Amino acid sequence: MTAGSDAVQDLLPLVFAAPNEALTKAESVLRHRPEPLHASVAHQVIGIWQRDFGDMRLALRHLRRARDWAARAGSADREADVLATLGVALVHSGRTRQGLDALGRGVRRGTGHTRARVLFRRAYSWWVLGHHKEALEDVRRAVPVLRQAGDVIWTARALTLRATVHLALGSVERAEADFASAEDLWAVTDQEHDKADAVESRGLAAFRSGDVPAALRLLDEAEERYAKLGTPTFMLSIRRCEVLMAAGLAAEALAEADTAIAELDSIGGQSTRKAELLLAAARAARQADDPATATARAALAVRLFAGQRRAWWEAHARLVLIGARHAAGKRSGRLVRDAAAVAERLVELGAPAAPEAFLLAGRIALDLGRTTDAERHLAVAARSRRSGPPLARMTGWAAQALRARAAGSTRGVLEACRRGLDVLDDHRMTLGASELRARATAQGAELAALAALAQRAALRSGGPRRLLVWSERWRATALSAPPTRPPADPELLSHMTAYREIAARAEETRMEGRPVPALEREQRRLERAIRSRTLHMRGEAHGDDARFDVGRLLEQLGGGVRLVELAVVDGRVQVLLCGQGRVRRFEAGLLAAAEREAEHVQAGLRRLAHPGAQARLPVVEAAGRRLEELLLGPAAAHLGDGPVVIVPPGRLHRVPWALLPSLRERVVSVAPSASSWLRARETRPPWGGRQVLVRGPGLATGGEEVTRLAGRYGGATVLEHRDATVPRVLMELDGAGLAHIAAHGTFRTDGPMFSALRMADGPLIVHDFERLGRSPYRIILSCCDTARFATVGADELLGLVTALLPLGTAGVVACSAPVNDAAVVPLMLALHEGLAAGLPLPEALRDARAAMPDDALHRATGWAFTAFGAA
Repeated sequence: MTAGSDAVQDLLPLVFAAPNEALTKAESVLRHRPEPLHASVAHQVIGIWQRDFGDMRLALRHLRRARDWAARAGSADREADVLATLGVALVHSGRTRQGLDALGRGVRRGTGHTRARVLFRRAYSWWVLGHHKEALEDVRRAVPVLRQAGDVIWTARALTLRATVHLALGSVERAEADFASAEDLWAVTDQEHDKADAVESRGLAAFRSGDVPAALRLLDEAEERYAKLGTPTFMLSIRRCEVLMAAGLAAEALAEADTAIAELDSIGGQSTRKAELLLAAARAARQADDPATATARAALAVRLFAGQRRAWWEAHARLVLIGARHAAGKRSGRLVRDAAAVAERLVELGAPAAPEAFLLAGRIALDLGRTTDAERHLAVAARSRRSGPPLARMTGWAAQALRARAAGSTRGVLEACRRGLDVLDDHRMTLGASELRARATAQGAELAALAALAQRAALRSGGPRRLLVWSERWRATALSAPPTRPPADPELLSHMTAYREIAARAEETRMEGRPVPALEREQRRLERAIRSRTLHMRGEAHGDDARFDVGRLLEQLGGGVRLVELAVVDGRVQVLLCGQGRVRRFEAGLLAAAEREAEHVQAGLRRLAHPGAQARLPVVEAAGRRLEELLLGPAAAHLGDGPVVIVPPGRLHRVPWALLPSLRERVVSVAPSASSWLRARETRPPWGGRQVLVRGPGLATGGEEVTRLAGRYGGATVLEHRDATVPRVLMELDGAGLAHIAAHGTFRTDGPMFSALRMADGPLIVHDFERLGRSPYRIILSCCDTARFATVGADELLGLVTALLPLGTAGVVACSAPVNDAAVVPLMLALHEGLAAGLPLPEALRDARAAMPDDALHRATGWAFTAFGAA
């Protein structure tokens, strides 16, 4: 491109359609001694590229040269346009006063159409600074002129900006209308960067309206568009952090924010974006229960926002800083005053976060015993419970619950908690992915406080039935309805097929003793792609509208079965013993002590899985006795003689219950909640009752149990060797009456939905199981670690077993520890003998343990297996 070409003027729109191409052409213009007007355009284009995607120092250098060349050219409109671009860059670099001054001069220098464009950019700067009223006023003045001039691109930009300002002020409907109008305009342009920005903005609007899956989908689409243009995505990272936090993925949000900060620092990027990323990181750290990191990030964000004269943002950062200090244990009158001052400032600014600040001020005041101050602040926060997005309403109900507690009204506490959890349920059921449903229960300290308040109130009232109802209200809610089935998405299915192939190749390469970094990178990439598309699913199921009914539970238990639900109140285990038409409460030990003892037991079972560890048996048995004291306490003497159902909190999911002395000779099953046990008990077996036997590769025993079981079940479908592929196994499992899978199991603490059973063509993962129309009525997983779970959210579990229970499985036998493969074979054969005799899984497992040799290896193997459900 030569300096005299008319195409020089086209570089400005090109910088947002194809940024890197525009940069190359602008640099080419400057190499050919251009005339002043063209030199001004070229320097401006380079300045815009550096401002948005590169080094702010270079951006300012080029934009000042563009301004000087515009003055030499004698064009007032050219100079006004450059002043506007320079003003935005100065604001983004933290030089707020200089930036606004340049923008003001641009407004005064420009005329007509050019002036309207300058007004738009000043409006954008007002938005960056948090001056929303001024932003709306400048956009109001700009839009009619841009429309009259037929300027499609700048009209669309102005509408997008106005929509974004409306979102910041909580006006979702107005924002959606403007986004829709802008999208119609973008459709007729080739402005690819602006189109990507429009998709990103629609994602933000979807989030503000409460549609988290749509928000994640749109933000991912925007990221793909930006990637094709090769441009950084710092604003996208900020918005994604907000959505991830609402989905309960705070740790991921913190990692994303910190990565973006490091990248921004490496290129010398916009200080305004750095401050916003620091605020996002602080919020994420606070939600992830890391007050030290939250305090550090928020304090730095406050300093940056203050230096940039961004009062809106500074107030939000101060709110997070005060919340982090409170979470770290700080309590003082000054902290109350600071929180109240931030709340009032947020009201002045029209910020939707004001109720959150009033709630914080009220909570700190309550901690200090200042009930009058607390009531004043909480009353304001509680107003948000009636309207707005789910998180705002939950904040309001949390405030109302605290008000009731301060007034000594147990009934008021319980009602506010119930209403708040109803809001959470409505929000949770919009999420299709079971992982999001589980993690969304951890919406922050407010919801945890709701549950704790309700349980304390129930405990004080002396009614064990009430405590049982509230314990059920909060536990394993993600299992209350089946997850949305993954769609027949060709791209998702392609990712899953590729994932299996890569994982299988990586496993083979490891076994050959060769490094696999490239395969592992590709495996991680495919995992991200699978998870991303799964999280996009919107909820379809509405759950069971019927509330948990204690009377129905007691009726189903009958006279012989006891259900033991373990609730935790203020760190101590409360044993709720249900049976014989009543609920009794016993107090046991500290949860933290029980968790430590459970870890010791797991270590002992791992050791006993190897021959020659007989000396460890008394140690493990002694730990079992201590666990019984901590978890059952005096309730152990009141279990009766019949079957026992254990409903533990998520943090105790690895306890081998059959090791506890009072349960060792009993029929014992475990359920994530009493509600899930009731559903399992009422689940009817499928017609026909097909049996499916699966043998995966690489088993130490060669899968001996499957060979012997095949002879017992004459008509069973046997899948082994090359037939044991994931598609074939899934096809046969769907709707089966009984399935037995002997395969290596892997539990992924870093990604529980990728926990797997090894098949001939690669891993069968949790995401695969969720594609079943109906999982087997009974399923036996005779491999290590299949009963391990990740505890997420409030009291939720993610793992293989919890994937099966909502899909129609009424009973599962699985293992919570590494076991000796050879010792598993006789245990499984004895288990199937019991099933053939018509016994349910828990009773068949009890009898199978009793039939084993009385040595440490076989006893530890029996203890490691647990029956889940009721079939």
